[in-house]
Amino acid sequence: MSTRPWRKSSYCQEGEACVHISAAPTAVRIADADPPRTVLTVGAEAFGALLDLLKSPAGQ
Repeated sequence: MSTRPWRKSSYCQEGEACVHISAAPTAVRIADADPPRTVLTVGAEAFGALLDLLKSPAGQ
């Protein structure tokens, strides 16, 4: 996967308690620090399904 810029979540606590993502057309990389120490890579469809769940009443 090519190097993509990391984006920091707009819902952050103090310091670096944030989620960082780097998206490509077919995959999304997720990390909890910048620069990332540990990276989880998921398919774009799986990440979209996670976002849909989190936005739904069941995810709240």
